[in-house]
Amino acid sequence: MSVAVLLLLGLGLLEAEGRRNRCFFNRTQEYCTCYNLSEETAGSLIQCLAATVVEFRGGELEKYMDFPIRDLDDAAIETLGSLIIEKVIISSVLVPEVLLARVLRFFSYTHVKELAFDSCVFQGTGDWHEMDGQRLPILSLSFHNVTSAPLMGNETAFSSLSTWLETLQELAVTSSQVTSLPCVIGSEFRALHTLDLAHNSLRDRSLTRAFCQGAFPQLQVLSLQHNNLMSYHSVCESVQRLQELQDLNLSQNKLMAAPSSSCQWPAFLRIFNLSDTGLDRVLTPLPPNLEVLDMSHNHLRAVDISISSLKKLFLSQNLLQAVPSIRNYPMLDTLHLDNNLIMELPWDEVTLLGHLQDVAAANNPFDCSCSGAGGLQALAATGHLGQGWPQDYKCQSPPGYQGWQVAAVPVSVLRCHPAAVIAPLCVALALLCLAGA
Repeated sequence: MSVAVLLLLGLGLLEAEGRRNRCFFNRTQEYCTCYNLSEETAGSLIQCLAATVVEFRGGELEKYMDFPIRDLDDAAIETLGSLIIEKVIISSVLVPEVLLARVLRFFSYTHVKELAFDSCVFQGTGDWHEMDGQRLPILSLSFHNVTSAPLMGNETAFSSLSTWLETLQELAVTSSQVTSLPCVIGSEFRALHTLDLAHNSLRDRSLTRAFCQGAFPQLQVLSLQHNNLMSYHSVCESVQRLQELQDLNLSQNKLMAAPSSSCQWPAFLRIFNLSDTGLDRVLTPLPPNLEVLDMSHNHLRAVDISISSLKKLFLSQNLLQAVPSIRNYPMLDTLHLDNNLIMELPWDEVTLLGHLQDVAAANNPFDCSCSGAGGLQALAATGHLGQGWPQDYKCQSPPGYQGWQVAAVPVSVLRCHPAAVIAPLCVALALLCLAGA
């Protein structure tokens, strides 16, 4: 039996015939997709030898649970080592953990750096002792829309996988109804720098347990997008132990804050996403050394904060009637204000910041008086006005220009500054009269 067939059997990807059972190779993308392979049609796997990414889509494992999987011989090991595959995706597969535990160690003979499971169901429990002390080249592991037994109670499996897990750098478990993450698991991931737990069911209390003392000591990027988090203070208390954290995404949670909080966010936190969290005011404290702050898609009516290190500020889709004082952000290079209630940009402040390169303010009810229209036109002329200009910049007032594109409003010196024209003209006429007399 070939190595390819052996791995397919071990991973449960050989399926009953009668459906589309073939591999298809996209040479341009170096991507190979195999659909419901059977043992008889596994020969089409040869098309995947030149692929860097291989996806196995469809299949069931139950009929192979008792299939004997022997150790690989030298020829098989050499064959696996010659493959250039760097990423393997397993999708829409029923995965008995007993088989997964028996074949995962075979990846140690490959160059696969990424392993992803998408829309899979994990059944039963496996004997993970064969993975004791086993190292794998896999540095990135992801699970999306998977169903499995709760993580609580599976601590022994993580202990057997510890030699590999302590070298893992990226982990994603998304859209998988995760409600808790045991403390002991976090302590196994010694080198993990990116953790994505988006679209799950984590609550404030489970977050406190997940990020216990000593868990994820090297974590730099954490996404908690779209969970069941509610307390801004509680989240701060949980993640403040992550001293290396630089990027935190709390978007799509419904956050509330106590009247006052003394919690201090990790000192290295530079990127903070609070978009679509139901905020009607800016919650404090904010991380003191922020460079990127996203508070778009909220209900903010005013933003009165001062962060000298801030470089990018995203406030689109709020209820702002005025632009925050730009003087509070001397390093700002990006300011997004689309879809608010802003009538005029403070042109005098905007021009003060030499760093400001990207301003977006489309779909606001602009006042197209001389200063309003003139300021936007001058900003557009610098090339710093972002996407949407000119079609999405329209006048709300005065009535004579309602519905006009701001770019089409005439901003002539005679219309906007008549005194600047009339006064010199009067002086000239007076001088002529004197000369004639």
